[in-house]
Amino acid sequence: MPKMTVDPKYCKGCGLCIVACPKKIIRFSENINSKGYHYAECFDQDACIACKMCYQTCPDVAITVEK
Repeated sequence: MPKMTVDPKYCKGCGLCIVACPKKIIRFSENINSKGYHYAECFDQDACIACKMCYQTCPDVAITVEK
């Protein structure tokens, strides 16, 4: 099963991954990271198709996608 993970310490909350996700399963977390940003999170891992669009659009390399 694919797994998308965001490293909160690197995410600056730009939202590019949210826009890029074709399944629309990424949102901003209610939590805040150490830099004061609401970081992205995948809320439905079962729906992830591991297309890596989120990974490719992340300017901070905060996302990993495993198949």
